[in-house]
Amino acid sequence: MKISSSDYNLAAANWQKSSYSGGSGGDCLEVATGNPGIVPVRDSKVTGGPALVFRTAAWSAFVADLKRP
Repeated sequence: MKISSSDYNLAAANWQKSSYSGGSGGDCLEVATGNPGIVPVRDSKVTGGPALVFRTAAWSAFVADLKRP
């Protein structure tokens, strides 16, 4: 089952910038918390733009793989 950001109301989402972003205003991504079952991700420079929406399990697997040596 494909999910889309248009399937969810993300207007009140609590967006958090990556801790790796720094303060230089460069390439950053934000992840929204508090959305059961999904993890929305967006470009911090285009806050009104689209978001990618991942199932929580898929996002967790992605992050775990990034942390793997």
